[in-house]
Amino acid sequence: MSTAFDPRRFKAMERAGFNRIAGRYADSAPLRAELAEALLAAAAVAPGERVLDLASGPCLLAAEAAHRTQPGGLVLATDIAEGMLAEGARRCGPHPGLLFAAADAEHLCLADACIDVVLAGLALFMFPHPERALAEMHRVLVPGGRLVLSVWGERERVPLIACAQDCIARLLPPPKVARPSVFRFGAPALLEAALRSAGFDEVALTPCRFSCRFADAEAYWQAFLDLAGGAAEALGRLPEATGAALRAAVEQDLEGHRDADGGFRVPAEALVAVARRR
Repeated sequence: MSTAFDPRRFKAMERAGFNRIAGRYADSAPLRAELAEALLAAAAVAPGERVLDLASGPCLLAAEAAHRTQPGGLVLATDIAEGMLAEGARRCGPHPGLLFAAADAEHLCLADACIDVVLAGLALFMFPHPERALAEMHRVLVPGGRLVLSVWGERERVPLIACAQDCIARLLPPPKVARPSVFRFGAPALLEAALRSAGFDEVALTPCRFSCRFADAEAYWQAFLDLAGGAAEALGRLPEATGAALRAAVEQDLEGHRDADGGFRVPAEALVAVARRR
C-alpha cells in the first residue's frame, strides 16, 4: 500500500460513496446471491444465537440471518455508512431480532465475549487495518464462537472486478486517495495466516465460483459502480469524454466474455472462510 495512504480520509470517502449508492447497491443484490447463500450456509446460524454482521451495507445478510436465529436470537447489523443501514432498515421493515447500528469494524462498542457468530461478507479487504478488525471480531466472540467471512479471490480469478479495474488503471492517473486492493486476501495462504495471527483456529476456506450476466457493457459498468463505494465518488466526477473513453475500453475488454445471446457472462471467485475463536 502507498505510504500516502490516509486511513481517516479513506474511511470518509468510503462512507460518502456507499451512502450515495445505497439504493443501487441493494438493487444489485441478485448478482451476489450465490455468494451470500454460500456464506450463510457456512455460518449455519441457529435459533437463539447472537450474530454480528459487519459492513452490513443494506443488511441483506443480516435480514436472512435474523430469520434463521428466531426464535430467541438477535442480529446486529453494523456499517460505517449510516445511509446503507437506513436503506436496509427501510427495505426490511420491522423484523424481530434485527437491530441496526452505525459502527467502525476496527473500533466496536461491544462488550467482550458477547457474540456467537460474526459475519463479514466482502468486507475484510476494505478495512484500512484488517488486523485491528480481526482483533475486534475475536474480542467480541465467545470462546468457540464462529467467524464467517468472504473475500474476493486472486485477481486473475475475478474478471468481474478486474476487468473494470484494469481499464481504470490504464486510462486514469493514480487516485488521490490510495486504496487497499480488494484482492489482498485472495491467496488462501494469506487469508488463513491473517485469521490465525488474530487468534482464530479451525480455519476452513472454500472457494465459491459464480458468474454474472449483463445485457451489455453499460450494464456491467453500472454494476461495477454500484459496488465501488468511495471509488464511485471519484469516477462520477470524471469529465464526460474521459468517462466515455473508459466505458469504451471496458466494452472492448469484455469481448472475451460475450455469450451466445450477445450479452456478457463474467466469472468471479470468492473465498468463504470459517474460523473459531480459541
